[in-house]
Amino acid sequence: MKKDKKKVFLRTFGCQMNVRDSEVVAGLLRKEGYLIVNDADGADAVIFNTCSVRQHAEDKVWSEVGRLAKAKPGKKRPLIGIAGCMAQNYKEKVFERAPQADFAVGPSDIHKIPGILKKMLRHNSSKGLLEIKVWETDSVFRPEEIYHTGLRQDEKHAYVVISEGCSNYCSYCVVPFVRGELHNRRHQDIIKEIEEAVSAGIKRVTILGQNVNAYRDGDIDFIRLTEMVNAVGDLDEFGFITSHPRDTSVLLFKAMAGLEKLKKHLHLPVQSGSNRILSLMNRGYSRFFYLDLVNNYRKIVTKGTLTTDIIVGFPGETDKDFKDTYNLVKEVGFDSAYIFKYSPRPHTKALEFEDNVAQQEKERRHCLVLELQKDISRKKSRKI
Repeated sequence: MKKDKKKVFLRTFGCQMNVRDSEVVAGLLRKEGYLIVNDADGADAVIFNTCSVRQHAEDKVWSEVGRLAKAKPGKKRPLIGIAGCMAQNYKEKVFERAPQADFAVGPSDIHKIPGILKKMLRHNSSKGLLEIKVWETDSVFRPEEIYHTGLRQDEKHAYVVISEGCSNYCSYCVVPFVRGELHNRRHQDIIKEIEEAVSAGIKRVTILGQNVNAYRDGDIDFIRLTEMVNAVGDLDEFGFITSHPRDTSVLLFKAMAGLEKLKKHLHLPVQSGSNRILSLMNRGYSRFFYLDLVNNYRKIVTKGTLTTDIIVGFPGETDKDFKDTYNLVKEVGFDSAYIFKYSPRPHTKALEFEDNVAQQEKERRHCLVLELQKDISRKKSRKI
């Protein structure tokens, strides 16, 4: 009699990079004979693919792990794994914070998950009670083959990672510490993955990187890569996220305007409208530089949409600094914006700064910018 397949439930937190990572893990597990299920109830293992960019994202995971660990009477609880950025952030200390967790796997080690599950599920079956903890957070690069399992959540759209990590070290950002320094995939491998997706009937692609337009592989820079993607036969449309203003140029805007398959949308995080705060954030550009980019973008990419990220309440942000941000939002008129309240992150330079903007004031500033952006978005939608 054929043995029942072990069931695994994957839950994803955070950005599009994590969505793609979960697809990768699911594809690897499926190749090894595991069944990917849509509910934690009855699963043999539950894996949380996590985000460490903001404290709120981490708090949700800790809460879910605690809830899941409370097994229902008469039922054996599943193995619990924490994958992704939180695993890399905390390493073996994951088990101090969440003793119910059984394994932790960093972003560059996700290819090891099938082997970890095989070992731990066998141990669980023979011993009855779990007596081991496993953490894998030492790899620097991922094996290329993990991107070619063929599994996609969406039959019409594919995320394709072109680079991992970031070398900018913005003072508030944990990404270089959990995803590592910028590492670019070979352009041939990227194009191959896109061609595989197209062969499977997918017509739309989004290329991903923490700092996507810093991409370079030998003589192939990001603009040249977009030209190569545009040339893939039977691909209808592609876009990209996320761009850093410092690596964005008029040449990129000209490519966006000229490449017929490239979506006319730019996500360009400004984070703050204050030169002083931008400097403390180590963003590497000024308010004027950013506004000049926006002006050029709108001249060259006619009818192109523009979105951004904003942080309010950064350490030392005065009323004047906040007003500069508020006025920049008003001046630019973004189509939409992701607006966040600053929260200190481990390892970052900003952790050394006094977090001296009161929580109530962060809430107030967040509310003001959010309402302003909602009003701008409503007016824009009425013009369409």
